[in-house]
Amino acid sequence: MRVKHGRPMITGAALTIVGVGAGMLAEYLLDPDQGRARRARMRDKSSRSRRRMASGLSGMSQDAANHGRGLVMGMRYRVTGRSADDAVLHDRVRAELGRHVSHPHALQVRVDGGIVTLTGDVLAAEEKAARRAVKRIPGVKGVHEQWNVHEEPGDVPTLQGTARSKS
Repeated sequence: MRVKHGRPMITGAALTIVGVGAGMLAEYLLDPDQGRARRARMRDKSSRSRRRMASGLSGMSQDAANHGRGLVMGMRYRVTGRSADDAVLHDRVRAELGRHVSHPHALQVRVDGGIVTLTGDVLAAEEKAARRAVKRIPGVKGVHEQWNVHEEPGDVPTLQGTARSKS
């Protein structure tokens, strides 16, 4: 390919290659025996790709909208200083513990006036993350950890069994 006045010029060899390629594509798609099936397959694949792309973009935009709405609601909640009912707070703490400890059934939660009391058994590797997560829950005014921290499950019955995956 040569350049003339800042623009690339297609040489005869390149033009021949492009022409041969276009001819081969036309013969492949216009073949009287299998061309119709090939064109249908090509049309179906392009339609499927277009639908998957549209679905993916729709899902991404929905996720972004939900994330933004969640951020706004979280900020509003913190700014206006609303407090949560103890029963609601209890459920929020249980849900959050389920995300951060492998044996959430080993912990008991008590909430009184926004003060959360945690009792039971927890693994040392999970204690810090669980405590921090509970403190961050909107409406929690304080956390009292009265749980027993264990380096390994050992002989603690509530920490036995296969740990749930924290996904």
